[in-house]
Amino acid sequence: MSARTIAVSGASGKTGFRIAEEILAAGDQARLLLRPESTIPASLEGCEQHRLDLMDGEALDASLQGVDALVIATGARPSVDLTGPMKVDAWGVKRQVESCQRVGVKRVVLVSSLCAGHWRHMLNLFGLILVWKRVGEQSLETSGLDWTVIRPGGLSEREEGLEQEGVLWTVADQQTSNSIPRRLVARCCLEALDTPASIGKILEVTSSAEQPVLSLNQAMASWS
Repeated sequence: MSARTIAVSGASGKTGFRIAEEILAAGDQARLLLRPESTIPASLEGCEQHRLDLMDGEALDASLQGVDALVIATGARPSVDLTGPMKVDAWGVKRQVESCQRVGVKRVVLVSSLCAGHWRHMLNLFGLILVWKRVGEQSLETSGLDWTVIRPGGLSEREEGLEQEGVLWTVADQQTSNSIPRRLVARCCLEALDTPASIGKILEVTSSAEQPVLSLNQAMASWS
């Protein structure tokens, strides 16, 4: 099977760069969609890079030409500008979805957040971030594209011991707490891309050493 080209937006972020690294580890090509001023780790220096503003539709369309899938890993960063989540997590996602529709990219995985859509949550003190993440999800859900939403719990930078750590996969609104390393989130995104049964689903993910190591297909089979 020939290598795919998978675009990653937000590829300079802490989750985004790991997604790109996992794409490379799987033998595929990663195309990085980056803000003009962002920096990437040395591991990604050989990847195709497109530096752009997500609000620039023409530049976005050009960056997505010819890709097999898009993983949206953009997310608002902590800032005094409380409109950031609206701009990035809602309108930014919507712009990317619209670009996929225009250029014919059918497969999209969106990294969102556990509790997306919840109003009464402390994270909403940062510009109603969970509310705007849900708006972004909805723009994908109604797009007609082959979509999957990954909602991770609290994110950690830990890289050790991950092979023995199981992911708890559930459908939407089943989990409200617990965490998961960003590296495992990246692997979940790639697993979802390769699991046709995940299309049209919101998947919540947390992990622990006590959780059995199950594939996404195994987890989904246990739900029925």
